[in-house]
Amino acid sequence: MEADQTTAPISQRAGPGLFLMANSGDAGGTERQFAVMAEALSRGAFRVETGCLRHRGIFFDNLPEIQEFPLGGSFASWQAQRSRFALARHLRRKKIAVAHSFDFYSNLMLLPTARMAGTPVVIGSMRQLGDRLSGAQTRTLTWVLRIFPDRIVCNSHAAAERLRELRVAAHRLVVIPNALPTQCFDPTAPLLPPGKTLRVGLIARMNEKVKNQPALLRAAALVLKDIPNLEIVLAGDGALRPELEKMVADLGIARQVLFLGERRDIPAVLASLDISVLTSLSESMPNAILEAMAAGLPVVSTRVGGSAEVVRHGETGLLVDSGDDAQLADALRTLLRNESLRKEFGARGKGVARSQFGVASVQKQYEDLYATVLGEKGRTPVPTESA
Repeated sequence: MEADQTTAPISQRAGPGLFLMANSGDAGGTERQFAVMAEALSRGAFRVETGCLRHRGIFFDNLPEIQEFPLGGSFASWQAQRSRFALARHLRRKKIAVAHSFDFYSNLMLLPTARMAGTPVVIGSMRQLGDRLSGAQTRTLTWVLRIFPDRIVCNSHAAAERLRELRVAAHRLVVIPNALPTQCFDPTAPLLPPGKTLRVGLIARMNEKVKNQPALLRAAALVLKDIPNLEIVLAGDGALRPELEKMVADLGIARQVLFLGERRDIPAVLASLDISVLTSLSESMPNAILEAMAAGLPVVSTRVGGSAEVVRHGETGLLVDSGDDAQLADALRTLLRNESLRKEFGARGKGVARSQFGVASVQKQYEDLYATVLGEKGRTPVPTESA
């Protein structure tokens, strides 16, 4: 009896070989998307193989067969050179038809190596705006993306525009948004007990200042003067947490701010909130907004990068200018004082999230892309209807 293609181990499945590569499985938006799409695509028309540069992180839990190709500290190390040859051998041995890297360092490793290995289709990714890269990193990434990939998947139009500004050929840029797993839409019991408290939450790592949690804390100090039954919930952890805790004490709002630390039960956190906030200084396609919309929450976000592509101002949430604490406070007051508006925004946002960012829709966009480029290379395109 033949193995069921939806349940058989990835290595036993038929179909063209697809190799997906990430830096690591650390807690982050790109890493989450890598894991989500690897799992989704493995149920479809391709035989999926996965690889990484560092085998660590929570998002590798469901990818037991992932292969590590370590750099050994830098791309110039002997270990990196050995890994390049090992990766090329792996791609040839597994008869990989499509190689797709997901982030900065995996772009630099996989794209040239896949070309060296003779992989028919090579796909890169741009999942940030590039404004957090150094000049040398930007030049290196631009050179790699101009030369090696057949296509570059950008998760927002803002990211694609950044590559156009860097003179990467526009016809090779494809915008495919981040995907939401089906469980993001499931009803979930709240982590925190319901009551008369109104909760505003921000979910982000605390190891990068670009996430800009202080903006929410300053705005909260203003709002609490008018709405004292407000609680601020911060989910995430990192090196900046002590600085944020000191700021909370200095603002005199320590009793109204709850630090949850790193959480793996984000749906339960979202189910505890009345409003989800994103105060980032830079974003391409923020998963935090998508997940909040899937949970039926209204969103208040800074108007940066791809955030404005997701949040429909006045329909699913409110957009505010980055660096304007008073405007952020006003947006929070508007929603906190109007329960019916919160529900209206939340319901509409959930519908948008389901129709535009559901994993089945995004999976099909990836499969269509792979099939299209395979066809351009004279390879028989595979059926792209997902299982």
